[in-house]
Amino acid sequence: MDTVQEEIGFKYLRMHGILNDEMAVYDEDKQGNPKYNFQYVDALYDALLEKKIRPFVELTFMPSKLADGTTTVFWWKGNTSLPKDHAKWAGLIRALMVHWKERYGEEEISKWYYEVWNEPDIRGFWPHPLEDYFKLYKTTSEAIRAECAKCRIGGPATAVPYASEQAFEKWIIENPAPIDFIALHAYGVEQGFLDEDGTAGTIIDPDPERVAGRMRHSRELMDVSPLRDKELHFTEWSSSYTPTDYMHDQYHQASFIMNVVKRATPYVDSLSYWTFTDIFEENGPRFTPFHGGFGMLNLQGIKKPSFHAFKFLKRLGDTDVESNDAASWVTTSKDGSVQALIWNYSPVVPPKGQTDQVFYKKEQPTTDKGTLGLEITGMTNGTYRLDIYRIGYKQNDPYTAYVEMGSPNQLTRAQVSDLNAVSAGAPVFTGEVSIKKGRFTREVPLRANDVFEFVLKPLK
Repeated sequence: MDTVQEEIGFKYLRMHGILNDEMAVYDEDKQGNPKYNFQYVDALYDALLEKKIRPFVELTFMPSKLADGTTTVFWWKGNTSLPKDHAKWAGLIRALMVHWKERYGEEEISKWYYEVWNEPDIRGFWPHPLEDYFKLYKTTSEAIRAECAKCRIGGPATAVPYASEQAFEKWIIENPAPIDFIALHAYGVEQGFLDEDGTAGTIIDPDPERVAGRMRHSRELMDVSPLRDKELHFTEWSSSYTPTDYMHDQYHQASFIMNVVKRATPYVDSLSYWTFTDIFEENGPRFTPFHGGFGMLNLQGIKKPSFHAFKFLKRLGDTDVESNDAASWVTTSKDGSVQALIWNYSPVVPPKGQTDQVFYKKEQPTTDKGTLGLEITGMTNGTYRLDIYRIGYKQNDPYTAYVEMGSPNQLTRAQVSDLNAVSAGAPVFTGEVSIKKGRFTREVPLRANDVFEFVLKPLK
């Protein structure tokens, strides 16, 4: 997390399982009276806040002593049962809110977000009728609001478009309960929504609107309803919903990210990329350095192309500049510098009979796309430092280097060092340019799924 925060700096972090048994938040005495313990949660949230990142609190899963059953999900067995007693569940939520208010102050916790459960439209996470989720949402949201008038509450964190989100929105309008935002999930594959044991075969959807279009349409649905003034947060999104899809490791992921973020930004209040790192054990501990994991960093901290994509986005300036190319993003900063992101998104669908797990596990040589021509007008004349950065095939592309090593199951320290060097993120060009008549031009070779960042900084 240190590397991600120092070099990118996300504002919020969402995670599963804050109420799981290993967090030891809930127990009962012999008489059935609740016992609460928030010491492990404190240690976690203290660490987040120290790194200037706030919790986007996902209230999952059910503590076993509070559960009416034993259904679980994933290797770490998040309990997906209903509460055996809704009053005791409400008591736990209220106790949490009182504790957080005492520890961090109401002003601070009012800046967090509180999301009720995770994907209640997926049986693995919620093996109950959707109406039971509505009851849990009402109980939970009212408990939060009882202790914190300004705290921001939402749901349903659904994955399948669009029936369940519309059912929830219809219910919340007809049965008023505290609601400040709608939370949803979106992934860019052709089928499926859950890979509990790591064996699902996924295939990338080549439609450039698959994810961003979902986000736009969800906003459109809200805009024609009484929820039009509520925030919209996509609290999970990526190219694929499984931590065994090798596109997550490949250079193609960078242009996918750029395509989604640029297209979706006008319609959403936040986009929560899933996830920071490959330290992610839904299917159990991973046995190889690269395995198609969700993360921007692998287990050894090697920066994937997705990491560099977000670092490029972080370096965008304060003010957008009009561009005539949808696959670009140009900004200016108060110091007179100019930043330009340009990319080519060319999704590659596996051949018939292959999945991402087979196809993207192999080296993926790119194809030539001709020449990228960049022209920026209206600049202040003078001398600028120009830095050009690039993500693409064999450029900030540690996975290809790993495959060329022979895809070792375990890495030596020297191999880790070599892969870190491959993905160091240094400019591919640095030099001085003179701007005359307010015009900057540059041409560079362009390949499929390349991402370029041009940074022009005035020199005094």
